[in-house]
Amino acid sequence: MKVQETSLPEVLLFTPTIYRDNRGAFLETWNQRAMAEAGLPTTWVQDNFSVSQKNVLRGIHYQVIQPQGKLVRVAYGAALDIAVDLRRSSPSFGRHVAIELSGENCHILWIPPGFGHAFLALTDIVGFAYKVTDYYSPAGERTILWNDPALAIPWPVAPNDVVVSEKDSKGATLPHAEVFP
Repeated sequence: MKVQETSLPEVLLFTPTIYRDNRGAFLETWNQRAMAEAGLPTTWVQDNFSVSQKNVLRGIHYQVIQPQGKLVRVAYGAALDIAVDLRRSSPSFGRHVAIELSGENCHILWIPPGFGHAFLALTDIVGFAYKVTDYYSPAGERTILWNDPALAIPWPVAPNDVVVSEKDSKGATLPHAEVFP
């Protein structure tokens, strides 16, 4: 498995070796030894899976209580995945990285605790799978507005075409958000 730093060094991109033949393909989506060598946790508390239609945008989510590290990938379809540094003491506070994840490229992205997470479904149907390092904490859940001008995320879709939940449409702006120290 190839490991690359992104423009936010703590956010890592994993590219697994894909074995393809006339029957289809095979790849490892998790290898404890390889992930431990890259500095990732080897204990996960939950695996999640969501299905989204084209132009659905989920996020920008994070938890200030029980912060979660996330290991994310797309099982089928394609999504633009976003990680935002929400650690006020970090030199990259407020910066984001955008990576296309797809069932075709099989990329896997590590988003450590202290980062917000969002994704936009780019294809008709997207199956999004992720592991988390801590349990969901309703009391700790926070949302930053997906189109906050302070973040300047260049979403590849017209704002009127984005489909967001009511909760996500009412997210805080970065200057008013409760973030990490």
